[in-house]
Amino acid sequence: MPARNDELARIFEQIADALELKGETGFRVLAYRRASRALADLAEDVATLDGAGRLEEVPGIGEGIAKKIHEYLATGRMKKLDEALAGLSRELLGLLAIPGLGPKTLKLLHDRLKVETREDLKRVLKDGSAAELPGLGEKRVANLRRAMRLAEMAGERMFLNEALSLARTIEAYLKEHKGTARVASAGSLRRGKETIGDLDILCTGKDPAGIIEHFVSHPRVKQVIGRGETKATVLFETESGLRQADLRVVNDSEYGSALLYFTGSKDHNIALRTLAQERGLKISEYGVFRGERRLAGKTEEEVYRTVGLPCIEPELREDRGEIQAAFDGRLPHLLTQKDIKSDLHMHSSRSDGTASPEQMVEGCRKRGYTHMAFAEHSASVSYAGGLSDDQLEELCDWVDAENGKHGRFRILKAAEVDILSSGKLDYPDKLLERLDLVIASIHQGFKHNCTERMCSAIAHPLVHLIAHPSGRIIGRRDGYEIDLEKVIACAAEHGKVLEINAFYARLDLSDIWARKAKEAGVLLAVNTDAHGLADLDWMQYGVLTARRAWLEPKDVVNCLNASQLRTLLAAIRAGQRARTK
Repeated sequence: MPARNDELARIFEQIADALELKGETGFRVLAYRRASRALADLAEDVATLDGAGRLEEVPGIGEGIAKKIHEYLATGRMKKLDEALAGLSRELLGLLAIPGLGPKTLKLLHDRLKVETREDLKRVLKDGSAAELPGLGEKRVANLRRAMRLAEMAGERMFLNEALSLARTIEAYLKEHKGTARVASAGSLRRGKETIGDLDILCTGKDPAGIIEHFVSHPRVKQVIGRGETKATVLFETESGLRQADLRVVNDSEYGSALLYFTGSKDHNIALRTLAQERGLKISEYGVFRGERRLAGKTEEEVYRTVGLPCIEPELREDRGEIQAAFDGRLPHLLTQKDIKSDLHMHSSRSDGTASPEQMVEGCRKRGYTHMAFAEHSASVSYAGGLSDDQLEELCDWVDAENGKHGRFRILKAAEVDILSSGKLDYPDKLLERLDLVIASIHQGFKHNCTERMCSAIAHPLVHLIAHPSGRIIGRRDGYEIDLEKVIACAAEHGKVLEINAFYARLDLSDIWARKAKEAGVLLAVNTDAHGLADLDWMQYGVLTARRAWLEPKDVVNCLNASQLRTLLAAIRAGQRARTK
């Protein structure tokens, strides 16, 4: 369905809902619902029909509805929508998203029990008052409680690790169907955003109905929310709850344009459509058109080419300057996981890790790295098994003895040294001098002079890198009280490296701050902060964040070989500005 058709279908449905919530019934409400269904089923672009004066030829669209459609297409607003929504709170309208809760029932709950918010609804469903209303009863209330739980679980955002895992499971399952040709995940997951809402899956194939049936029959599908001939929406059962996934089966000739459209972002798509319009073209999920003639659509590359652009990587599609950069030939050659030669921040069983140093070394070698670094906690982080001075010396001795046993693979002597509340480092300089790599970080006193402490550590001549600079945990903790602008400026002044921590619940620095660091001339490291063998795979999430930050291999110290990295680390200690080239 063309995007405008879908948009207007939802608007007319919203008008009908709002009118019913206000107590209106009869022909007018039905007219808006018929118009919504007509637009949802309409294959032609509603804007094309409007331009040709043919809207009233569509069953379900009369003169009044046609005028409203024209008004919206011309102005981006609809007076009737504003009128219908007036006096209704967004929270109240949002309750209609709960399966099984229609406008008539919600009006009853609102009028009799003053239900206005989700919390109000939970209360009346729990305390028995809703069950006493006419037309409800215990069974209906029990169904609403269940639907509400499902809606809440499906509405939670996923970390990248869960979203990628589920998407790969679905993609592999779809490929098992003999009618499936191409499959890809789109949406915010494809753009590498740090948290994901619903999954958007696209595929092509000769048997759309069979593919849809195969999809909804997945053994982990808990509920089918909706299905049609070419699309379906389901809730998948996962360890952390129910997750929504939408599948669309598209024609092979439209695959590229559909993938681009459903990947987004909305702002990038709008900018691209505007660019096309300036050239007398129209871009939709069905392709690029000049009038009725399709010019492109099979691949994303040809869609971009029709508007004079090279293909823009999905992670850059946020309308943050990527289109102008494409015009100017300034698109970055983004970092890939194949560029990564090392992981420079991990923990073993010597501190709070679960795997032995030997196992972690082997894990890095299996991933194709040429070198790595242990960064065990320092003594003050006692709850995480921080190493005493003597224990760190022992680890350094072990590294010296181990190097040479694995061919050309090298282990760096390193430590994650706490920045104390005083601003001093947790190990004496004499011990730090023995290390190849000194990583400084904050694990305590999150509200105590964090900017000054971090800048003091950055200025320390023996420190190379700052780990997880903001201290955030996504969705759980905002992080330190810190001025990251100042920290980045300080890192630039002293030529130090900042980390993108690849743990999916950190991704710290975020893409926004990592790009600011790049623009300030600061080098970055992408490290997993792994505490076990499987955690080494977190590198993929750090790479996605780096790509969203426009980082290239030259911006990331993990892309250097062991010799180049040692040269860089020596230059930093000599007070020279950090550079990969």
